[in-house]
Amino acid sequence: MGSLTIGEFARASRLSPKALRLYDDLGLLPPARVDPATGYRFYDPDQLEHARLVAWLRRIGMPLARIREVCGLEPGAAADAVRAYWAEVEADTAARRDLAAFLIDHLSQSGKEPAIMPTASLAIRYASLSDPGRVRESNQDSAYAGSRLLAVADGYGDRGGPAGAAAIEALKRLDTDALPAGEILNALEEAVRRAADDLAEAVEAPESPEAPESPESPESGTTLTAMLLTGSQLALVHIGDSRAYLLRDGELFQITHDHTLVQSMVDDGRLTPEEAASHPQRSLLLKSLAFPSGVTPDLRLHDARPGDRYLLCSDGLSAVVPGPEVQRVISATDDPEQAVRELVALANAAGGPDNVACVVADVVAPG
Repeated sequence: MGSLTIGEFARASRLSPKALRLYDDLGLLPPARVDPATGYRFYDPDQLEHARLVAWLRRIGMPLARIREVCGLEPGAAADAVRAYWAEVEADTAARRDLAAFLIDHLSQSGKEPAIMPTASLAIRYASLSDPGRVRESNQDSAYAGSRLLAVADGYGDRGGPAGAAAIEALKRLDTDALPAGEILNALEEAVRRAADDLAEAVEAPESPEAPESPESPESGTTLTAMLLTGSQLALVHIGDSRAYLLRDGELFQITHDHTLVQSMVDDGRLTPEEAASHPQRSLLLKSLAFPSGVTPDLRLHDARPGDRYLLCSDGLSAVVPGPEVQRVISATDDPEQAVRELVALANAAGGPDNVACVVADVVAPG
């Protein structure tokens, strides 16, 4: 078979001539030959497979810049890249579904009750602790606990420490701001957006004038898991693989979903949780807080009850301390301050391979 005209190639590849011209301009799918006199594009039949791959990737909504990356990979690596992209899409869809459910419930209640913070609010007693562990020279984990706000961040990259600290700092004003109950999720989402902007300055600034950041340094960013108390509810914002747990009636529940490649493989049934725990790519994040940020965090509301205990932690704890040990400490240790110290001690006793940060908070009746 000889060269195909752009019309013939468009029909065979199921791409429009307009799309083919765009992909040529972007260097994504250049023609095999361009007639110097007429400017007509001609394609080789061997390009059909590549063109069909581009068409399929566009149908699943993959951005052109990412398609270019996938097309440059070997088949196995390309499959992993598509799998990672789709896991991000599903995570974003789940977050939007949760937000839509909240909006439906909130709008359904409009006109029935005033959307203001209840006068009889629950309270929390809390403690937080961050530790560098036994192996790392610096600590890129951050933890914060206040009268309303609980937060943990796990930074990565050369400027991971400042990135995590900046993320939490952007949320701190919510600890004292009075917010209508109906605005709490919007406030959290806006705080995360502000944190992403603040990350730019935190990541770009050098540690000291004597040690400017190298342009070859890897991308920096952070995970972020935070909860904000309003009335009898806790609003949750989550992105990355730090975690939030709830201890209620003696049972410990993980209430966040890890945004990692191995978790997406567990969700798909291709890995068991036990296999995921020792997978070499278990720390590969699909979503994190970085600049510029186009990623939507998980946002939702949890009903709080007196007697509930919440644990927020980085993977420096969850990845090295077995769940039953975590539950034992959380269940048996009454004082939050003692609980966070025991949890950090357990992580260090397990080798302390990573920084660790945790927050323990008890929900109590006011007064």
